[in-house]
Amino acid sequence: MKEIERKFLVKEEEFAKLNLTRGEDILQGYLKNTPVLTIRIRATKNHAFITVKGKTTGISRDEFEYEIPQKDALELFDKYISQKIKKKRYSIVFENKKWEIDVFSENLSGLIIAEVELNSESEQVVVPSWCIREVSTDTRYFNAELIKQDDTSGLL
Repeated sequence: MKEIERKFLVKEEEFAKLNLTRGEDILQGYLKNTPVLTIRIRATKNHAFITVKGKTTGISRDEFEYEIPQKDALELFDKYISQKIKKKRYSIVFENKKWEIDVFSENLSGLIIAEVELNSESEQVVVPSWCIREVSTDTRYFNAELIKQDDTSGLL
């Protein structure tokens, strides 16, 4: 599997205008977090996943994701994952593409990132006006890097 996605920063005021109400709380952390390989655990209210991602080249990377029992995910968090990201994810369809908007909390409060998955790196997509700056290739905005941040200094 390949993940091909573009990422954009979103201003809080612009996000608020969307009036999205159905977000999903996400807790995620990493069992392995290197530039060439990440192994992520993600848990929501009803589901949990383990995801293996390869090195990013351009806006693409290998991605293998599998659902796991939620109790296993929570045990992995307790035993092996000290740094965690908490965010709420909202989905919206814009110009026939599904966009996911992550609103980060705790130490990353104020950071909002919109993502859209593509079928190829050359696929054209209409970027919504609420996206203020593309950060697709800026590694500071990869979740695997965000998890290392104490705050949003230099990100907003």
